[in-house]
Amino acid sequence: MKEDTKVPTPRDYAGFHGDIIALLESARSTATRSVNAVMTATYWQIGRRIVEFEQGGQERAEYRQSLLKRLSSDLAARFGRGFSVDNLELMRQFYVAYPPSGKSETLSRKSSQRHESWKLARPFPLSWSHYVLLVRSTRSPQERGFYEDEALRGGWSVRQLGRQIDSQFYTRALLSRNKRSMLERGAVPLPGDLVTADEAIKDPFVLEFLNLKDEYSESQLEEALILRLEDFMLELGGDFTFVGRQRRLRIGDTWFRVDLLFFHRRLRCLVIVDLKLGEFNHADVGQMHMYCNYAREHWTFPGENPPVGLVLCARHNAAVARYALDGLPNKVMAAEYHTVLPDEKLLASALQKTLDEHPTHRALTATKPTVPRNPRRTSAS
Repeated sequence: MKEDTKVPTPRDYAGFHGDIIALLESARSTATRSVNAVMTATYWQIGRRIVEFEQGGQERAEYRQSLLKRLSSDLAARFGRGFSVDNLELMRQFYVAYPPSGKSETLSRKSSQRHESWKLARPFPLSWSHYVLLVRSTRSPQERGFYEDEALRGGWSVRQLGRQIDSQFYTRALLSRNKRSMLERGAVPLPGDLVTADEAIKDPFVLEFLNLKDEYSESQLEEALILRLEDFMLELGGDFTFVGRQRRLRIGDTWFRVDLLFFHRRLRCLVIVDLKLGEFNHADVGQMHMYCNYAREHWTFPGENPPVGLVLCARHNAAVARYALDGLPNKVMAAEYHTVLPDEKLLASALQKTLDEHPTHRALTATKPTVPRNPRRTSAS
């Protein structure tokens, strides 16, 4: 909204205006902290219920996976996004990492279910995004406790906490001869660590919890990356010919889609490119082999060589590129494909550059650690 320059400015207006701005910013910050506290306590309670439902808390991986899949489906249908199997498993891990203390146990027994999360919010002073990092990135309760204490003492943002964990701050502090001085230096934020009030209130975890739409859509980032990858592959030379984008395929009763499909003239084969927003895992390669098998049966013409798959994972800190070549008939052909196709590091570097330059990626990763995504399925329409 543009400032109306025709309205006269009252005397002493600057101080009056500034006071209201400070009031609103403080209120928004308080609201964000309140939502985060209740959300974190709620997720702890969900994790507790999952553990207790697993036959008295006994470890049974197969049973748990089946339980989480069913629970994820039911919660997503009722509450929308934010309840993937990965996120539910994270809630379970959060409860295991932070078992009931005497204080939280007493509060839990005294609280009605209606007010349980609010009563339990006090023992969790950091945001859910902080706890996600602490659960996923620390290796012992001692290390986790150290980072939690320092984050509270220094008011660390999620960015600052992530940077300190990546720099092995805990190990360096243990080995330091002047621990106090090191802790004081570590508490000083770098310019990139700071999070604005606007970014904090748009924390994707908070938006998921409230089932609100995030204006920084992952689909926008995904579309931008796909378009840039298409251009980059075609810029590599005359070997690649564009075939299609968002190509659909049906395996059994399920529809999938692959992001990009090329034909490599020298290798005389289809190249299937699939983009993942999240961490790389071997299931992605297995899924790509499934795509290649389908393409070999349904998309390959006589005289062409077997298709090759390329999995690109756009993580928040480093992109990854992996070829899927295990389905080729022999090692000689696999070696030839590897020799002719663009180097995986080159592709990962190009993807990372695009990520770093895209504003949507910066917004998405400002407060939210990347969570692996499920295979993309489409409706059968």
